Amino acid sequence: MAYQSFQQEYMQIPVVTRAYTTACVVTTVAVQLDFVNPFQLYFNPDLIFRNFQLWRLVTTFLFFGTFGFNFLFNMIFTYRYCRMLEEGSFRGRTADFLLMFLFGGFFMSCIALFVNLVFLGQAFTIMLVYIWSRRNPYVRMNFFGLMNFQAPYLPWVLLGFSLMLGNSIVVDLIGIAVGHVYYVLEDVFPTKPGGFRILQTPDFIKNLFDRREIEYEPIPEELRPGGYNFGGDPPRQ
Repeated sequence: MAYQSFQQEYMQIPVVTRAYTTACVVTTVAVQLDFVNPFQLYFNPDLIFRNFQLWRLVTTFLFFGTFGFNFLFNMIFTYRYCRMLEEGSFRGRTADFLLMFLFGGFFMSCIALFVNLVFLGQAFTIMLVYIWSRRNPYVRMNFFGLMNFQAPYLPWVLLGFSLMLGNSIVVDLIGIAVGHVYYVLEDVFPTKPGGFRILQTPDFIKNLFDRREIEYEPIPEELRPGGYNFGGDPPRQ
């Protein structure tokens, strides 16, 4: 009975969120049980392009470290904000959501060619958080009961938390930067005079999904409920 209940709940998770979070957990379990070595998963341009170990382009986004606080923290945020995006602004637009994944993965991989980063999963999580926060500017957040703030500040709160833990903030900054580029291309530029959607989902991706996709139209800037000015006050309700 418990298994059937779990299976039912699991299958209710949107398909992209379900596939990505499951892949992350399975990868971590495989490493924990010594079926896979982390050295087989990390981003290494020489091994990717010279030895054609192309799977590293994917596995670099799937491993958050062995079981522990860091893994649990990242998986909670990944699952939560990935699902809220897929069920929110990407509802009925699975192909577009997948394109966002591909855009973020490609952009981060290009950046990783020039910085010393071997695992990009945390940056990808921050990207998801950033995009969600910009599309939900009035949502009130509470971080571990310590502070209250509006959603657009969340990526920066997480960056500060990483800094307090002694972690490098480069990963967080990459996630924020890629998320901002996506937000501008998808939500800002199309609403400007003469603007248009630059990120067009290819037909072959849409054809992979057996349902009618809903065309996404960004809300015009003057009609949006709020925005976020870096360094300024949060938007008023």
